Amino acid sequence: MKLFHINQEEMDKRTFFKSAALAGAGLFATRIGTTATPDLPYLRLFSPGPLTNDQGEYVLPPLDYPYNALEPHIDEQTLKLHHDKHHAGYVRGVNKAMKAIQGAREKNDFSLIKHWERELAFHGAGHVMHSIYWKNMTPKKTSPSGTLKKYIKRDFGSQEAFINYFTAATKSVEGSGWGILAYQTGTDKLVVLQAEKHQNQSQWISIPILVCDVWEHAYYLKYQNKRAEYIRNFFDVVNWDDVGSRLDHLLDMA
Repeated sequence: MKLFHINQEEMDKRTFFKSAALAGAGLFATRIGTTATPDLPYLRLFSPGPLTNDQGEYVLPPLDYPYNALEPHIDEQTLKLHHDKHHAGYVRGVNKAMKAIQGAREKNDFSLIKHWERELAFHGAGHVMHSIYWKNMTPKKTSPSGTLKKYIKRDFGSQEAFINYFTAATKSVEGSGWGILAYQTGTDKLVVLQAEKHQNQSQWISIPILVCDVWEHAYYLKYQNKRAEYIRNFFDVVNWDDVGSRLDHLLDMA
């Protein structure tokens, strides 16, 4: 696929991944030789806005809707804490890790590299997954259409069958993590994955297009231990237009 097989000239123009650790999380880098994030389709897959600022630092993306817009399914207090505290913490963490790794390279001292690579993966993955999560939701009522609708029917049988499968898989994530609908490059299929934490995604050739956060901070204030109810209600605010657009962009890059 074009996404994975690019020559050096294309690399200079588009830049692939900032590091192997963030490649696993799907955190795309800025253009080589610049600090500004280019406005390219595959970058827009991951965030409502640029993942980094003009100085190359990771930034917290704004929400597309007010904090109370997803009620009663996602309550205002949870959404505000989730975005402003938890996601912001991942942004601070990935910036800290990147600076520490840069310092290690400059000093040629890699005695703590295992720690900082873990921090890079953990916070970088958290930043990307949450950036997708916010965009995956909307207060507007939407339904799968076009290519996405066809792929769901082909790969899962029906919309209802997919939701039942996704809910069961996401509910049974051990501990904290995510349920993921992903496009699998090389096979042209949609797959449902479980990710414990968020840096531990199980299929490296799969690119998330719909994610459901099942860390307890995403639902516990409203739903307590009723994770399945939260997941079911999550589908009432899924932005299927966004999910379909992500799939279309990936297919366009094939």
